[in-house]
Amino acid sequence: MLEYLDSGLQLGWLINPQQKQVEIYRPNQGVEIVDMPVNLSGENILPELNVTLDY
Repeated sequence: MLEYLDSGLQLGWLINPQQKQVEIYRPNQGVEIVDMPVNLSGENILPELNVTLDY
């Protein structure tokens, strides 16, 4: 994911279904780890995007 951020990625999700966690990557910020999120949003990058997770 860090390579993607270095290439211009604005928002990235690394979904781990086994641990029911999502790592959220944003430029110039630390990784945010969220336990058992139900929804992910595209935030201000893709405001219409909402993803529902079903474990």
